[in-house]
Amino acid sequence: MARTSVADVMTRSVVYLPGETTLDEAAQVMRDQSIGDVVITHGPTMAGLVTDRDIVVRAIAQGLPPQTTTLESIATREMIMVEQSATVEEAVRAMHERGVRRLLVCDADRNVVGIISLSDLAAVPSSLVNASDHHQ
Repeated sequence: MARTSVADVMTRSVVYLPGETTLDEAAQVMRDQSIGDVVITHGPTMAGLVTDRDIVVRAIAQGLPPQTTTLESIATREMIMVEQSATVEEAVRAMHERGVRRLLVCDADRNVVGIISLSDLAAVPSSLVNASDHHQ
C-alpha cells in the first residue's frame, strides 16, 4: 500500500494576518475561509500561530474584548514545522512529543506550503497510517 505523506492530507490554504489584527477580525476571516488557524506576521516574518480555540480559551474565556485584543497578544510563538514528505505517522509523533495540535508544513527549502492539524490526521484511515510504518 502506498505511503501516506503529510502532503496527502494537509490543508494547503495558509492565511497570514498581521499581529495587530483584532480577534473579531481574525474570527471573521476564519469563518469566511472555513479555517481554524492563522499564521501571525510581524512585518515580513512569521511571528506565531493563533487558532480558533486560542481565541476562545486565551481571550474570550479570560474576559478580553475581541474588538481590541490583538492576535499578537494571544499567539503561540513556537511554530513547529514538518516537511511535506514526512509520513502521517511522523507528524502524529511530532505533535505528541511537542504537545501541539497543528504543524506548519514546509517544502525542502523550508517555505510554508500548508498546515496539518489533528483533525486532518483523524480523517486518515488507520490502515493507511499503519501502512506507512512498513515502508520506512
